[in-house]
Amino acid sequence: MFLQFFFGYCALMIVASGILAISLRNPVHCVLMVLVLFFHMAGLYLTLNAEFLAAVQIIVYAGAILVLYLFVLFLVSLREELHVDAFVPGAWLGRIIAAGLAVGMIAVIPAFSLGERGTWTIDAIRELTHTKALGQELYSTYLLPFEIAGLILLVALIGGLVLARREEGGGAIEGTSDAQPGSQPKEVGP
Repeated sequence: MFLQFFFGYCALMIVASGILAISLRNPVHCVLMVLVLFFHMAGLYLTLNAEFLAAVQIIVYAGAILVLYLFVLFLVSLREELHVDAFVPGAWLGRIIAAGLAVGMIAVIPAFSLGERGTWTIDAIRELTHTKALGQELYSTYLLPFEIAGLILLVALIGGLVLARREEGGGAIEGTSDAQPGSQPKEVGP
């Protein structure tokens, strides 16, 4: 009974914090709502006996990804962003589009079918523990997709660093000097 209540609480908080994350005006408050969402997702993983995924959810998403979001917020000029015109020219039109997308996704749910069963039995997972079973499967059967995902993330990290890199020299325009008017330029050695 408690697990059902806890599952319902986590599901309700995930939906509510997700809606608040996209509807609040202050970007920092939106990031805090995403943090609440990540913690409740970890709670859902705990109800499914996936302790490793719950720990990864908190460490990776609530820790690393959320810090990345905060860095992006600090790098972007929020004063300019808050005054940008909306993508959809009316709140009601946006709500109608969102409701249409929700109805479309709900209509597609019956088309999903379960995939093929894995080779791991419940007893084998209990004997080996979830983390070891996940590690053996990830680093044997799915090693190539895991490495490809790592390379894609590395390329994205390097691209982000290149885009965020600022020109050295304090932003002075090439060919201009920071010297006072009327002063002579300094001579550099032979």
